[in-house]
Formats: sequence, structure tokens, C-alpha cells
Amino acid sequence: MTIIDNAVYVDGVRTATPHSLEQTFETLAKHGGMAWIGLYRPTQEEMAAVAKEFGLHRLAVEDAVSAHQRPKIERYDSSLFTVLRPARYLDDTESVEFGELHIFTGSNFVVTIRHAETGGVARVRHRLEARPDLLCHGPEAVLYALLDQVVDDYAPVVAGLENDIDEIEDQLFSGDSAVSRRIYELAREVIQFQRAIQPLPDVMSLLEKGFEKYGVDIELQRSLRDVEDHVQRVISRVNSFRDLLQNALTLDGTLTANRQNEASAAQNEQVKKISSWAAILFAPSFVAGIYGMNFDNMPELHWDFGYPMAIGLMVGAALLMYLIFKRKGWL
Repeated sequence: MTIIDNAVYVDGVRTATPHSLEQTFETLAKHGGMAWIGLYRPTQEEMAAVAKEFGLHRLAVEDAVSAHQRPKIERYDSSLFTVLRPARYLDDTESVEFGELHIFTGSNFVVTIRHAETGGVARVRHRLEARPDLLCHGPEAVLYALLDQVVDDYAPVVAGLENDIDEIEDQLFSGDSAVSRRIYELAREVIQFQRAIQPLPDVMSLLEKGFEKYGVDIELQRSLRDVEDHVQRVISRVNSFRDLLQNALTLDGTLTANRQNEASAAQNEQVKKISSWAAILFAPSFVAGIYGMNFDNMPELHWDFGYPMAIGLMVGAALLMYLIFKRKGWL
């Protein structure tokens, strides 16, 4: 069943809790008031019934069912269609989960369509039901409260991302090879977060333009402006996250290049040492190889001091090579 909660309110007080959409429509027609229908990933048939009763525009209904929309606000005749992107930080996976909340508002109804696991809509309903003085202002009060809740839920996300970025700064200088991937994943989440919040100032600006035309209560106007201030602060923080991650990625590239250069330099030193010792050992081997040839006529072959001379020549050649390489700093 995709109907999460279904109620009719009169003067800010819940007067009926219908068990079906048909009962909701009948109650609203008989007693008036405001209907608030909460749906979770509704089917085409359920949305068709709601659309027929409240005169919802076909294009908005298609968007609400298919989801995958960016935050926006659109007016269709007498109804308003708003799309928000709730988010929550998952501590277990250290990642951000984004959802969608579609809101239809009219003169006497609110239809909320949730495409996320968050319970923000339920919290807003309970809070408003405890404030009949606020809920009595009708669909505008519900819409503004939902906006406020979505923006408030961004605070733990901002804190989680900030903590992840702090951890990355520690990883950068520890030589962790997985830090590049973590930076990329965080940057992708920050970009998704920006897509969720960047359109909100325009959404609220359009709502403010309708204050006078639709006679929005002054307290609701102040509430919306307060939400707008919170949005601007979140946008500023998230933009700074993207800059920090870009700098971290650049620094990671620099540190990786430095580590590679250091490894290459150390490898070159080892090659120099190995080559030097190979050359030192080659000199006596060369002399020994010459004197080891089986020829009858060789200089110093039958000389009493031939063997000591060959040994001295090998030792002298090796010592000379050692001194040369030592002076060059290869040993």
C-alpha cells in the first residue's frame, strides 16, 4: 500500500482519517477543510485518481510518478507542483543518500509523494498537528514546513561531509593509496548535493513573488525567509567543500609525484652502487681471464714474480676503480 497517511483537517485540526482515497474525496466534498494525502512511490492508477479529483496537470503527474527530477517549482492553473531533494548521511557507509519529494498544493489539498526512505514528511505532519494555529493557514503552511524540514535535514549531511574531508586531510600525508578514490567519491557526492540545493533560492524567490497575490500569512513569510537564509549558508559551506576537495586532489597528485621521484632517485642510487661494484669486480676478472689463457708464449709466464704481479695488478685495478667511484659519490 503506497498511502502512508491520509487525513482531512478543518481549522488546523485533524477531523478525519479516511482509509481510502475515495473516502478522502467524499469527506472533503461534504465537510470541506484541507486534505493531506501522503504517498510513497504511488502507482499510475493511484496518481490518476488523485489527479482526476484535484485537477492535477498531466505533465506534473508524469514527473511525480517517474521521479528523477531536479528541485523546481511550477504552477499549473490552480495547483502548485514543487520538487525537493531530501538527503541523509549514512554513518555506516560514510556516504550521502539522496531522495525526492514531490508536493502538489492547491486551495484545499496537499499531496506529498515520497521517493526516499527518509521520514521527514511524517515529522512535519506531527509537528504541524501539534500547532493548529499554524496548520490552519492551509497548504502554504504545509509546503513551507516541508521546505524547512528538508533544509534542516541537510545539517547532518554537511557535518558528515565535513568530517570526511578532515579525514582525507589526514590520509593525504600518510601515503594511503586509497585516498584518491575517496576524494573522487566525496567530490561526486558534493556535486550531487550542489544539484539538490542550488535551485532552492530560485524556488523560494518564486514563492515570495506570490505572497501578495495569494495573501500568504506574515508569519509564513517570515518562516520562508528564515529557510532561505539557512539555504544560503548550506550553499556556501558546500561550495567550500568542493574547493577543498579540488585542492586535496591537486595536493594528492603532487605528493604522489614526489613519492615517485623519491623512489626513482633511491632506485637510481641502488643502480649506481650495483654498477660500481660490477665494474670493480670486472677489473680483476679481466686480468685473471687474460692470464688464465692456455698459451705457451705469454709475457711473464715463466717469470718468478709473474704470479705476484698478476695478483697485484688485479688488486690495484680494483682499488683504482673503487677510488674513482667513491670520488664520484656512487659508493
